Amino acid sequence: MTTIRSFVRNNGLSLAFGVLFLLSLAGQAWSGLADFNDQQLAHGAQTVGLVDYLTSSSFAVDVAENWQSEYLQFFLYVFATVWLVQRGSPESKALRKAGPESDRDQLLGRHVQDGSPRWARAGGWRTAVFSRSLGLVMGSIFLLSWLAQSIAGVSAYNAEQLSNFGDSVSWGEYVLSADFWNRTLQNWQSEFLAIGCMAIFSVYLRQRGSPESKPVGAEHHVTDESG
Repeated sequence: MTTIRSFVRNNGLSLAFGVLFLLSLAGQAWSGLADFNDQQLAHGAQTVGLVDYLTSSSFAVDVAENWQSEYLQFFLYVFATVWLVQRGSPESKALRKAGPESDRDQLLGRHVQDGSPRWARAGGWRTAVFSRSLGLVMGSIFLLSWLAQSIAGVSAYNAEQLSNFGDSVSWGEYVLSADFWNRTLQNWQSEFLAIGCMAIFSVYLRQRGSPESKPVGAEHHVTDESG
């Protein structure tokens, strides 16, 4: 039991958000099913069960379009914060550290430690890949989610077109369509706004005890030194 408590305590942040994710996804599934069936009845079509809805393009496109925008946010933020700074924000590095930083700062080369990850100590292409692995993984998930959105989106769009006696479109035509870009950009703009607000609000506002905030008594212009 002590081991379980220790595991939960040490991984509380990821576990809590994992549970919230599953609960939210379940809630989206049930509410989405109800909304989908309401629309089916309004069009004189048959309702569907939960399993049919979960395997439908309608559910897939709704999930994928949110995933791609979230991972785009983190992908851009990981790379942007290498070079761009916001004076006074704990979301930013200190102004003097803009850029990829030295091997000494990054504990690379002759500065590696005994406990450094193996690929950080390996040198060559492995260290080059590992040093960018967070951004590469976030970017890859974004691209895959965006691709999934486009594939599920064209299927959902064509199903709606057929129900309204309209013409279906190809994947290429859908990717250039207003429907695809409306779904995409309405998510992107909210992500960019939120991350920009976090960067600037954290200069002047505080949350005691949070690593996303500077100490309550810190001066506004001081950038978090842990950055």
